[in-house]
Amino acid sequence: MPTTMNEKALEDLIVNWLTNHNQYELGDTSQYDTHYALDTGRLETFLKLTQPAEVEKSGIFHSPVNRRKFLERLRDEITKRGVVDVLRKGLKHQSNTFVLYNPLPSALSAEGEERYALNKFSVVRQLRYDAQNPALALDVAIFINGLPVITMELKNQITGQNTAHAIAQYRTDRSPNNLLFMPKRCAVHFAADDDTVQMCTKLCGANSWFLPFNKGFNDGAGNPVNPNGLKTAYLWEEILTKRNLSNILEHYAQVVTERNPDTRRNIEKTIWPRWHQLQLVRALLHETAKGNIGQRFLVQHSAGSGKSNSITWLAYQLVELLEGDQPLFDSVIIVTDRVNLDKQLRNNMRAFSRNENIVDAANSSETLRQHLVNGKKIILSTVHKFSFILDAIGNELASHRFAVIIDEAHSSQSGKMAASTNQVLAGSAVADDTELSVEDAVNEAIAQYMCGRRMAPNANFYAFTATPKNKTLETFGTPFIKPDGETGHRPFHVYSMKQAIEEGFILDVLSNYTTYESFYHIRRRVEDDPEFDRKQALRKIRHFVERQPETIEKKAEVMVEHFHTSVAHKIGGQARCMVCTTGIQRAIDYFFAVNRLLSQRDSQYRAIVAFSGDFEYNGKTVNEGSLNGFPSAAIEKTFRTGNYRFLIVADKFQTGYDEPLLHTMYVDKPLHGLQTVQTLSRLNRTCPKKEDTFVLDFVNTCDDVEQSFQTFYKTTILSRETDPNRLNDLLAEIEKHQIYTQYELETLNQRYWNNAPREALDPLLDAMCQRFCTLSEEEQVECKSSIKAFIRTYEFLSTIMDSCSLEWEKAETLLKLLVRKLPSLGTDDLTRGLIEAIDFDRYRLEKKEERKIQLQNADTEIEPVPTATAAGVAEPDMQRLSVIETQFNELFGSTDWDDIEVVKRQVEDVTQRVTNDNNVRDAMLNNDEQTAAQECDEATNVKMADMAETYTQLISKYMSEPDFQERFNQLIRERVKAAINPEYDEQDLAFKLRQAFKEDFADFCDGVHNVEFDEVLRLFFCLVNAETIPALQGLRRILRNTLNCLYRAQHREEDFRTWYADLVSRFEAFLKKIYWLQHGVPMPLVNDGRDPALLDAVRHFPRISSLYHTRNPKHERFKQYYNVVFTWRNKENHSAEDLPANLLPAALHAAVAMYLYATMVSAPDLKGKL
Repeated sequence: MPTTMNEKALEDLIVNWLTNHNQYELGDTSQYDTHYALDTGRLETFLKLTQPAEVEKSGIFHSPVNRRKFLERLRDEITKRGVVDVLRKGLKHQSNTFVLYNPLPSALSAEGEERYALNKFSVVRQLRYDAQNPALALDVAIFINGLPVITMELKNQITGQNTAHAIAQYRTDRSPNNLLFMPKRCAVHFAADDDTVQMCTKLCGANSWFLPFNKGFNDGAGNPVNPNGLKTAYLWEEILTKRNLSNILEHYAQVVTERNPDTRRNIEKTIWPRWHQLQLVRALLHETAKGNIGQRFLVQHSAGSGKSNSITWLAYQLVELLEGDQPLFDSVIIVTDRVNLDKQLRNNMRAFSRNENIVDAANSSETLRQHLVNGKKIILSTVHKFSFILDAIGNELASHRFAVIIDEAHSSQSGKMAASTNQVLAGSAVADDTELSVEDAVNEAIAQYMCGRRMAPNANFYAFTATPKNKTLETFGTPFIKPDGETGHRPFHVYSMKQAIEEGFILDVLSNYTTYESFYHIRRRVEDDPEFDRKQALRKIRHFVERQPETIEKKAEVMVEHFHTSVAHKIGGQARCMVCTTGIQRAIDYFFAVNRLLSQRDSQYRAIVAFSGDFEYNGKTVNEGSLNGFPSAAIEKTFRTGNYRFLIVADKFQTGYDEPLLHTMYVDKPLHGLQTVQTLSRLNRTCPKKEDTFVLDFVNTCDDVEQSFQTFYKTTILSRETDPNRLNDLLAEIEKHQIYTQYELETLNQRYWNNAPREALDPLLDAMCQRFCTLSEEEQVECKSSIKAFIRTYEFLSTIMDSCSLEWEKAETLLKLLVRKLPSLGTDDLTRGLIEAIDFDRYRLEKKEERKIQLQNADTEIEPVPTATAAGVAEPDMQRLSVIETQFNELFGSTDWDDIEVVKRQVEDVTQRVTNDNNVRDAMLNNDEQTAAQECDEATNVKMADMAETYTQLISKYMSEPDFQERFNQLIRERVKAAINPEYDEQDLAFKLRQAFKEDFADFCDGVHNVEFDEVLRLFFCLVNAETIPALQGLRRILRNTLNCLYRAQHREEDFRTWYADLVSRFEAFLKKIYWLQHGVPMPLVNDGRDPALLDAVRHFPRISSLYHTRNPKHERFKQYYNVVFTWRNKENHSAEDLPANLLPAALHAAVAMYLYATMVSAPDLKGKL
């Protein structure tokens, strides 16, 4: 007889497996009561078997009436709470409580196993679920103790039907009004055939949303061949085994409540894990339980993977892991990379919590410290908080064990921040209870500090990211030996971008990609022919032509026309677009141009502009609110719900912004690497009626975009580890310049680690600086570059290496102190008068390419952390203006390049991509000029190397002509620096502070009762720059950097928040510094022996403390400023409030004003002391 290959045979296979291999009971449709949607017979049997006394006492089965009331109560509770919650928590009926499911035993317990074995798992085929239409039958249903848990519709491809037909059957024939198919009454509904499985947690007719429940194949959708059976056999052979199903129901399945931000109504969602989420969490739990504490895991899960749910499930089950009868971890800490806790993750944790006291957020250092010491089970925090509590924790946590889950690990674990995190968790502190020689004491202190920097041995790390960088892979990835003998690192688990796209969880943003090419021409407007530095001049001219009104207008025309003809009707007429620009000036230019064009065509649509802070535009200070006509906080809702269809952004809404209605992106800024993926991925969110996306790019090439996405399309692998010997090489390069001796190295470390006064260190460092200044300019560059490379490389390697050299640590101690004192090696502006000498002649815009960018089905290897140093200083390349004019027009106008659009786009592309590179931006904001310059050069070199195969002519010129290469690199460095972190200019900063605060101090600084305001500013900078005790020495760098960036650079909302936190949290230290300069001694301890806090410090300044109670109208403004600072500082320690974005500029103004006010009132006591 031939094999039966129909749908019935598939039913037979599933039912037989469950009953023969998993001891399911075979149910019958006659035992199903459609009035209650229950297998009432098995329900009654389970209750009488497990709770006979309660059943007898309650009398629920003594009469038909009692039976009906009990079953109605159970039916209604399932409808209200959901079947999962009823199984977990049981049923209260009158004065009785009934257990409806016995959970898996938490440990090896014979009694627990016996109770669990009493559960009645049953399977029913061809379930007649509708009394009104008995012909309707469900293929398979799974019950636990009589309660329906799972339904299944099966199809067979060999007979011409597949999973799609099963989905259609659910949508058309399975009415959501039927009791069985109502929301929450079943945990999940499966549609399956012999190849694939789809799942749905809420049936709602034609709108039922089915998700893939497949293993994935070759990092994509579908299932692999099963050598032992059907591809989908995992559904019944693995998922539906009793223990696996119980595990899902107990730890994963859930009904969560979410709040709609527009309607402000709560929405219930039934959650069932996807295959990859189950596999991930179970694999992590398995490896954690069998291994030692101190393990590290990297999870590469794409957008659309359900990462928040995966983190939530992992956190709750890590809490439950036991070692013997004790918890394996004291606390599980979830770390996000944002200053403001990720709302989705925070809400997710609380929605899943069955115990309100198990999880809490720590938005202040004191709260975090208390949670850690007290063993709060799940703590939500940001990585920035760890460094704040290092000194407070000391040895307290050394005996504790932690699980640290890091969300978006690529930006939250590197260098100094990782070292601080590790020191806190490891509880490292210098012991002082052993008699040691001076030298041994110093070495012991350094050794203990080194141990604390390494990955904490008392913590497991679980790092999640969609886009792992080289540091992330080397820190958290799983090491493996490659065929060439090198040690590579790969993720522990992968859910790829490819699979997320193929399974429909995100859209392919590269499927419709159009590029445009710009051509410019300039002409000389002066008769003479002055000389300028060529490398600086080409960069400045390009910036000049890009900001011309004609350039903006023509691009805006393309955007507006394209949106109306190709986009507006998408997503049921609700499609939106984003315009990405290079900066605030350009964003505002586009805002006015687009709105003007929309008005001219009588369009119903309008544009919104988004940027951070205030901006000087055409002589007037503007911000988002003044331009848009509504507050900044309303931008997201207004864009989502109104007729505002253009969102024009300057470094805002390009990461972490999820708006499914966003369909099209117009790109007028260079993108590079990770930033390309993050920016364009704003389009990939799915929603009903959204079938595609579109990108129109004025700057980048399809090839470059493809290369950026390819890195993260499948699995990202680190090619090899960073070579520790590079540290020895760098030390050799430094020491050959002989700027310090071995004696000075040992002496400085001895003094530093024994807490010597500042004046004991400076003579040593000053002598080294003098020797540095005697070096040639080229030697200075080489030496300082090597110092920076050593510090950067050691900061990273010291967190991941099992052991480090004492010599390295001593060298880093010296070099970190020395590098701050070495002179800046800046370059002069050799283009003064250039822009005044040229005119913009003409501009042309042409469509270049329309393409579906196809990514390769391959993993990507990336190189380890760069450790290269900079070369010497290039001599200025002075050229006459006529020559520069010709060169620019050849490059960007009409040239003899083989492919001008590639060359032109790549020149600008590399520049701006480096500008927006996360590492470069971090270096610009957190390091000095040389480190930032080196980061820029490294990013440029990587980019140009990546282009080698595709852009042969440009790379050939770059590699073969050193002058071209240096001009190229220098152009990028200057542009990045000017945009993100301009060189500190105290004179310009003082001017801007004078303009910003002269009105505030007009009634005070009269030269009689208080010094004049110019003197206040002079004293303020003297205070900032003054040298005091080591505990306050970091204040100079922090205040100079923060104020310089705040008043002289472009910035984002998150920069505002960081700088505001820095200014408010350091106000206390500023007062202590004033006190020290006034009295020559540190501010005294308070009565209980602790260091003075802000309120204690303020009491030493009566004119500041009196502001709190003053009723003098003259002081009202500063009373408000003081309250802003004091209130936020107090809340930072005790609560988790965030300032609304629209209040940040005013709050920053108040914070800086209090620094100046403290200077003013302290001026008399500082006379002659600065």
